[in-house]
Amino acid sequence: MITYTTSQTPAELEGILQLQKANLAQGLTQEEIQSQGFVTVHHTYEQLAQLNDIEQHLIAKDGEQVIAYLLAMTTASRNDIPILVPLFETFDRVEYLGKKVSDYHYLVVGQVCVGKGYRGQGILDQAYAAYKEQFSPKYDFAITEIARNNPRSLNAHKRIGFKEIHRYVDPNQTEWVMVVWDWGKEV
Repeated sequence: MITYTTSQTPAELEGILQLQKANLAQGLTQEEIQSQGFVTVHHTYEQLAQLNDIEQHLIAKDGEQVIAYLLAMTTASRNDIPILVPLFETFDRVEYLGKKVSDYHYLVVGQVCVGKGYRGQGILDQAYAAYKEQFSPKYDFAITEIARNNPRSLNAHKRIGFKEIHRYVDPNQTEWVMVVWDWGKEV
């Protein structure tokens, strides 16, 4: 039976890291990247635990095995993961509904992943429903960015209800699509 909960134990954090490692772009073929999606950022256990101490990550479990995760990251962690600092700096410049993103009380979806054998079963949708239930009382919206060359993730986030608000190209020539799931403005 699949359950949706927040990460609370060292074993669950290790489960997130195992799933992350198996889905990092550098370990996948180009075909897998295009058809299955990928994750970009590799977290250390310490980074993941530090984020989890602020807001617990949402996980899906099949028995005791972590099969999916949605990371939660707040402005308190703005400078904790060097590769993500430019994302937070972009929030200081990009506007959403007439205000800078950084003027809102938002939650960053630090990364999303569903294990290979569990894709296409609605797990991401259920995990995001649990994420919304967990965090919408405390935050205006969830925000994240997705590499444009990750169409599976872009399409999945659009299906969930995320809307594009900005695009930019980073120094490595990767185009990023910034998306918001506005919990107060859903139709």
